[in-house]
Formats: sequence, C-alpha cells, structure tokens
Amino acid sequence: MKYFKKLIFTALLAFPISGFAAETTATLYKNPNCGCCSEHAKYLEANGFDVEVIDTNDLAKIKAEHDVPKKLYGCHSTLIGDYIFEGHVDAESIKQVLEDKPSIKGLSVPGMPLGSPGMGREKQDPIEVYTLTLQPTDSPEVYATY
Repeated sequence: MKYFKKLIFTALLAFPISGFAAETTATLYKNPNCGCCSEHAKYLEANGFDVEVIDTNDLAKIKAEHDVPKKLYGCHSTLIGDYIFEGHVDAESIKQVLEDKPSIKGLSVPGMPLGSPGMGREKQDPIEVYTLTLQPTDSPEVYATY
C-alpha cells in the first residue's frame, strides 16, 4: 500500500500545475487620485493576482504604447504577461485569456461602469468586456458579459 501511495504522489507531481496555483504578477497603472483603481487592485489580489500598483499622471502614454483605441480606454491599465487589461475587467475574463492565450492585445471595459469590480454599488446593467484586437477595428467584439 505504501508503494501505491508513493506511486500516485509521484504521478501527480509529473502533471503541470495550473498557472493560478501560484500568484500571477500584474502591474496596474492608475491616476494617483483614483480610489476605484485601488479597489480594483484589491479585487485582483483577492482573485489570485500579485498586483504592483504604479501611480502615473500620464495614463495616455501607457495606453498609446499598447495601441488601445480611445473609445476603449478604461479607468486604469493593467499589464499581465503580454496582455493589457483596460479598466474594470473581471477576474474570470482575465484568467480565461491567460489560460487560452488568444492572439489579441487584451481586454477592455471602457469607462467606469457602476457595479464592476472595484467600482462599488449595485450593477445596473450587464457589463460588456471588449476584445482589444491586434489590428484596430471600428466595431470592437464583445469577449464576455458579466
């Protein structure tokens, strides 16, 4: 029986462990005076991300460096791996992108919708998460709705 337990334990170690077994590093750029951005960072931390918050008065520079269309600007910008997540994107959508590794720049929740993670208050309507495509488009695709 001891041998069998050891064999099972060894076999389990051979399988890769999910990327979220350990924390995933995120860098969140925000305006120094924005409280909802800090709340979104706390939300991400509560969902398994190790978040570094960087205050900046030039968020437009970060967004321009990552070719985020102005109509998809979010309240803050979060970089994780090769992706950018604009605004109050939910943790499930972020984790799905990191797991699937689609050929996109990232995701966006434009503006500051009430009820989105970090914004507080009760959600009034479903919140749409848009895909930030590699090639600019006039009609962004909805990645998810929460």
